[in-house]
Amino acid sequence: MPVVIVPPPLQGPTAGVGRVEVAAETVRGTLERMEGDYPGFGELVLEANGELSSFVKIFRNGEQVDPGSLDQEVAAADELEVVTAIAGG
Repeated sequence: MPVVIVPPPLQGPTAGVGRVEVAAETVRGTLERMEGDYPGFGELVLEANGELSSFVKIFRNGEQVDPGSLDQEVAAADELEVVTAIAGG
């Protein structure tokens, strides 16, 4: 199963779990499944229209996924890393 790597700032819904195996066939399906399994995760990474938040980047096996290509397939051995911008002041 693909693995989603969740950074500490987004681990609230996962109760501190940083690596989650997800049964899904696409990048979008993986994110939607994360929301189903960990309510609240989706609103941290997706806009209301289902598109990737402008503050989030997804990397598949170390290569950035184009935000317009969330329907690309994922393989069982894939790792999807969620990276979020952190604002400070």
